[in-house]
Amino acid sequence: MASVLETTSHEIDRISAAARPLRGATAYHTWTDLTFLHWRVPAHELAELLPDRLTIDTFDGDAWIGLVPFHLCNVRPWWSPAISCVSTFHETNVRTYVHLDGRDPGVYFLSLDASKSLPVRWARWLWDLNYYRADMELDRSIRRVHYRSKRLWPGAAGPHTDVEVELGELLNRDHPAIEPGRTEPGSLEEFLVDRYLLYTEKKDGTLLQGHVHHAPYSLRNVDVHRCDESLVAASGIDVHGPPESALFSERVDVDVFSLRPV
Repeated sequence: MASVLETTSHEIDRISAAARPLRGATAYHTWTDLTFLHWRVPAHELAELLPDRLTIDTFDGDAWIGLVPFHLCNVRPWWSPAISCVSTFHETNVRTYVHLDGRDPGVYFLSLDASKSLPVRWARWLWDLNYYRADMELDRSIRRVHYRSKRLWPGAAGPHTDVEVELGELLNRDHPAIEPGRTEPGSLEEFLVDRYLLYTEKKDGTLLQGHVHHAPYSLRNVDVHRCDESLVAASGIDVHGPPESALFSERVDVDVFSLRPV
């Protein structure tokens, strides 16, 4: 079980992880049509689902859980071009936020559903990431995005999403000191979205840390027209009502770095 010891969110260095690592990337992705939906949840409930060495990362004392549907394309290792049959797929992850001994704030994935079998098998085998194969659809118009998914395997089929959002104005469009679309330093939006580290625990108990690097997200506010989902509950957490935070980003190109023991 993870720690729930209180560390003031503003005391944690949230800038260093955004820097590109000096070592070479092992893979490259493009992420598009990302919607970030978040709910406040009790920290002690999350702690029961996380590795012992991690600590729940909180914002003004609150823990958060996110549902993030999006599309991946141009997925490839550093040594190969993208291959369409495996390099393009949809994904939806359920995630929360952690840090390691008051440093290195990152993401812990409670589940990741993907629409291609090979990425699911590969990630489960190599890193014990909690991936599932799902039937997934993403429909995009100029102002609306509609995501649908139904989990297939492993385990019992059934957890699903049916999420539709309407795109609004750029975040901080009228802020005099912030580029439109960017998060404000110290804001809840920065806490939830600007994450460059991930953690996973191997079956033998080894804690791994991964790193991604990309330009800052250009974010829009969204109106949530539909949020019928059971992936969060399937991960072990109950949420109630509409998301308390809802954001969208069009596209980001991502450098992915190898996971390492910490």
